[in-house]
Amino acid sequence: MCLVSDLTDSEFGVLRDYIYDTIGINLGNEKKSMVYSRLRTVLKDGNFENFNKYFDYLKNDRTGEAVTQFIDKITTNHTFFMRETDHFDYFKDTVLPYIEKEYGTAKDLRLWCAACSSGEEAYTLQIIITEYFAKDPSWNKEMLATDISTKVLDKAVAGVYSDESLRPLSDRWKKEYFRKTGNDQSAVADSIKRNVVFRRFNLMDDRFPFKKKFQVIFCRNVMIYFDSKTRDELVNKFYDNMEQGGYLFIGHSESLNQTKTAFKYAMPAVYRKV
Repeated sequence: MCLVSDLTDSEFGVLRDYIYDTIGINLGNEKKSMVYSRLRTVLKDGNFENFNKYFDYLKNDRTGEAVTQFIDKITTNHTFFMRETDHFDYFKDTVLPYIEKEYGTAKDLRLWCAACSSGEEAYTLQIIITEYFAKDPSWNKEMLATDISTKVLDKAVAGVYSDESLRPLSDRWKKEYFRKTGNDQSAVADSIKRNVVFRRFNLMDDRFPFKKKFQVIFCRNVMIYFDSKTRDELVNKFYDNMEQGGYLFIGHSESLNQTKTAFKYAMPAVYRKV
């Protein structure tokens, strides 16, 4: 068995720079023990003598598997159904009526959950969309949900959640849009799942490959991990990939630098391209 050495300051500096360059997360020195604890088992299982040996392997891996595993270990994914409920109310009462009015001819809804984690946010939005457009089923309700972590995407695609995690939802929603699978778990109904497309995507990519612009982008509680430069660059990419009049939702603990973006304030943690 390989005994993993401590994470030295210089090794942590190398890994911290790699994390920043790869996924944009800016880690302070206080995160050193967190990095050590999350990667320790990877080093043990891979028989690496120290973190420098592991980093050499990480840089030279051509399969992509090492980087994927690294990202899954480092990223923090915490979400739950109906998180920041006022956003969902605003989406239902203000954003969807605007889209219905402005895009009623094309009947093409374009929504992106840009950091969907394990899928709770995306499925909540899809239920709201499904109910809103129930009177006109000809609308295209398919939406995109992305994350950089394959681990949480696998859970999102499966769409199976504990009954405890469904507690914030109404009894009607649980009855209509979930089915019991046993072991105190429930699965998202196929009618909802088929309209959510999950994909792996890195928000740090220089260019976004989308052919059409979005009317709505949700990117909540992710930019809190970025420094101001990374955050400003990402927000401007969102702006470039959004339709005029579109809405950007961010986390309540986040804010935009209004001197660095053309987005305009709409309500707490919601901005608009106008």
